[in-house]
Amino acid sequence: MTTVLVTGASGFVGSHVVPALLDAGHRVVALVRSEAAGERVLRRLPADRRVAVELRCGDVTDPATLPTALDGVEAVVHLVALPSDRNGGASLRLVNTEGTRNVVAAMQAAGVRRLVHLGALGVADDPKLHYASSKAKGEAIVAASGLDWTILKPSLMYGPRDGFFNILAGLVRMSPLIVPVPGSGSSRFQPLAIDDLARVVVRSLEDPGTIRGIYPLGGPRYWTYREILGETLRAMGTRRTILPMPVPLISLVAGAAETLRIPFPVATDQLRQLKLDNVGPVTAVRDAFGFEPLDMAGRLTHLAKRLPDQEPEVA
Repeated sequence: MTTVLVTGASGFVGSHVVPALLDAGHRVVALVRSEAAGERVLRRLPADRRVAVELRCGDVTDPATLPTALDGVEAVVHLVALPSDRNGGASLRLVNTEGTRNVVAAMQAAGVRRLVHLGALGVADDPKLHYASSKAKGEAIVAASGLDWTILKPSLMYGPRDGFFNILAGLVRMSPLIVPVPGSGSSRFQPLAIDDLARVVVRSLEDPGTIRGIYPLGGPRYWTYREILGETLRAMGTRRTILPMPVPLISLVAGAAETLRIPFPVATDQLRQLKLDNVGPVTAVRDAFGFEPLDMAGRLTHLAKRLPDQEPEVA
């Protein structure tokens, strides 16, 4: 049994990684920013699992909170990340880059060596791409840390409480006739089931052979944006006309949505990132971790429910 600090324990990825670590027999220290976030972590777990979780308040952007969070910890799974912001990348840099730098520095000071870091597939340190640059810089900090690190780089992840697919489903609900796609909708992704990602996290943590390894992660096939939208519609049991829209035009819509703080499936920064592929080898998970990841086809059933109804009901 290993005592593992999980940053981002109350988020989408954390809500699946925490129970996977518990099922594997590990003890979890969940880093949360508030009492409400801690309550969410525990509420999602069966009562008999909650005793193996310790809540500690802290914030990766506040280095002073991290030494206490690391007390007695043997390993860290660093999941905290922002997918987008509305302030020109400032929040992305603060959380995805500097937050990672703070976690690494705190681990070095505390003598905690084992780190599993959640990066992202298809990112590059391009200042015009705020999210990609912030994540690429975070990965570089980890790789230069001297710690016993593993970097996992997933494509889009799907499952209950996911971000991208639920926002896409929300857009479908708001659009009675048509749903737009950026450009031709031919941008490629490699969606990965969140439970497969959680499985990889546990195996990475337990296998010293993954130390200093950088792993692109995705499902067993590539999907275009248009195909993803079609699969979303099938999962919701509804029909819409899929309408290609010029990227500059949809950027204007996305920019207005950001200004008004209205959910939209892609941010202006993400539209700029469409020039980068979000795919890797289709055999990567099998080759590195010994199992075949799930195909997304027929597995977006959670989208038939609205996001608040995707919370698990556990005793």
